[in-house]
Amino acid sequence: MEKLLEILEEIQPDTDYENCETLIDDGILDSFAILSIVSELQDEFEITITPSQVIPSNFNSAKALWAMVKKLQAER
Repeated sequence: MEKLLEILEEIQPDTDYENCETLIDDGILDSFAILSIVSELQDEFEITITPSQVIPSNFNSAKALWAMVKKLQAER
């Protein structure tokens, strides 16, 4: 989770990722940020994120993102 938070901070600083659960709903992450996050997560964690997984429920919080990463790692 620590590496995920580092990635998020690099892409979109000044956000409380540990407590915010409305990153998409409140427009904190825009489409460019989401594409950057997908790319970084795929490279860092050696996973593949498909377009069907790029949904608000997977990107609304760092916890949701981490759950998706762990799930995709388990499926490798």
